[in-house]
Amino acid sequence: MRLADPAADCTTLVELLSLRGQLHPERPAYTFLEDGKESARYSYSELDRKARTIAAALQQISQPGERVVLLFPPGLDFIAAFFGCLYSGAVAVPVYPPMPATLSKSLPRLSALVKDAGPTAVLTSSLMMAVTEPLIDLVPDLKVLRWLTVDDIDTQAAARWRQPDIGTETLAFLQYTSGSTTAPRGVMVSHGNLLHNERVARRAMNHDEESTFAGWLPLYHDMGLIGNVLQPLYLGTHSVLISPLSFLQNPYRWLEAITRYGARTSGGPNFAYDLCVRKITPEQKAELDLSGWRIAFNGAEPVRAETLQRFSDAFAGCGFRPETFYPCYGLAEATLIVSGARAGDLPVTAEVERDALERNQVVIRDAPDEGTRTLVSSGRTWLDVDVRIVDPATCLETNPESIGEIWVAGPSVARGYWNLPEETAATFGGHLRDSGPYLRTGDLGFLIDGELFVTGRLKDTIIIAGRNLYPHDLELTAERSHPAVRPGNCVAFSIESGGEERLIIVAAVDTRQDGLDPAQLARAIRRGVAEQHAVRVHDIALIPHGVPKTTSGKLQRRASRADYLAGAFEPLRLPRG
Repeated sequence: MRLADPAADCTTLVELLSLRGQLHPERPAYTFLEDGKESARYSYSELDRKARTIAAALQQISQPGERVVLLFPPGLDFIAAFFGCLYSGAVAVPVYPPMPATLSKSLPRLSALVKDAGPTAVLTSSLMMAVTEPLIDLVPDLKVLRWLTVDDIDTQAAARWRQPDIGTETLAFLQYTSGSTTAPRGVMVSHGNLLHNERVARRAMNHDEESTFAGWLPLYHDMGLIGNVLQPLYLGTHSVLISPLSFLQNPYRWLEAITRYGARTSGGPNFAYDLCVRKITPEQKAELDLSGWRIAFNGAEPVRAETLQRFSDAFAGCGFRPETFYPCYGLAEATLIVSGARAGDLPVTAEVERDALERNQVVIRDAPDEGTRTLVSSGRTWLDVDVRIVDPATCLETNPESIGEIWVAGPSVARGYWNLPEETAATFGGHLRDSGPYLRTGDLGFLIDGELFVTGRLKDTIIIAGRNLYPHDLELTAERSHPAVRPGNCVAFSIESGGEERLIIVAAVDTRQDGLDPAQLARAIRRGVAEQHAVRVHDIALIPHGVPKTTSGKLQRRASRADYLAGAFEPLRLPRG
């Protein structure tokens, strides 16, 4: 029997955290690990008190509804600051923290976000302030803001906190999109959007207050914030967090945290599971116990059947079960989750004809062969989320044998883009003959028996000789064509040349491999793509560094195309022997 949901009557996240502080004051809420050791921990009452303290200080320098930038390194200060904003009635604006090593990439994005959001203040930590202060002159819009370091606020300030006049429709934060296909845009997410999406996630993943979380996803990004911070709060459970860099440097730390804390829910994009398979040693596996893992969510990028199989095989000896995998689909414009698998069931797959996919048709086969592609379902919708598959040109629903754009409606769909009324109308204003408005996701897919299969991005689709080619398929083939190609660092796109669309592939190369021959590597990529997709690669750019990605790790195909056309890619030069 499903337990009662104490959070069901809450109308804001402020009510929710206050409730948790009253019901479970000493229960651990969030723990942060550095190098595998606990460096910080909040109970629910401590977080509630910290949020009141920050909010009281904010209320002295800002007004309700004003935007406040959150500028933090990974850690619990970010969480306290986020709730401090909400407790003051301000609108939180999480941003990727600029670091000296990545200034050329992070500062332009930060400058653009600050200019767009129009904030009045910045919340940060003393440590981040020391790092950022020399950079402020490089971002004039930051220089004029009021800065507040959360670890320097007098804890007695909490007594001065005033309850803000907020409700379900009040804007909670701006979630800036990753910018994988366009410039980042601020999605306006309300308290009501967040609470509904948390109810959907609870129902879809069959969570309860025993569902301990562990994760490494960045907190300034929707999957990390809404999945690993707000869902545990909604449940009243414990979430153990590590930094993204810690995971990337040593993926074992992620699975070790799951083992140590008995986490039931944890996950990330598809690449994270592949990274674990490649990097975690047999000796490290001997220390892992993954038998208590119940929900290994996989989303934010294409879910690959091969990855699920490799990870299941690699960690079966650690107690991992294939039915733990939980493929799901979501996006910032829908707050987060749109669809998800049935918890405890094996992922649903379908064998579809490759040639038919290229014609936007769906032809199911009984078994895999050279002419088929295995697709993994992203599950079904839950509660009152409505998904339709629509022809993007005619705005009419497609038949079950056709691929179309994924349209979404429901209380989780956000209010639109900040300061972009025309784009808001175009993206959030889709209408069918009998219903609307719908969010036009820009993603392509189809439905079979209620299961949603995502096939690609509308704006990324490559059309050559009348065939629709999906970049992620071409990229995976190129990646597997030669061991020197760096995993997750291939980009495929098309350019017009000679009056025709032609295929270009940019691949990052591990130059440390012995006997590396760039010409032989390029031939391997051409051969692999020709054999698997029956298309000729017009040009291959081999580069010694990673391809452009968003702050959440998604490939930036448009940016790569622009760099290619501008001749900005540094050619591969092998070290002398």
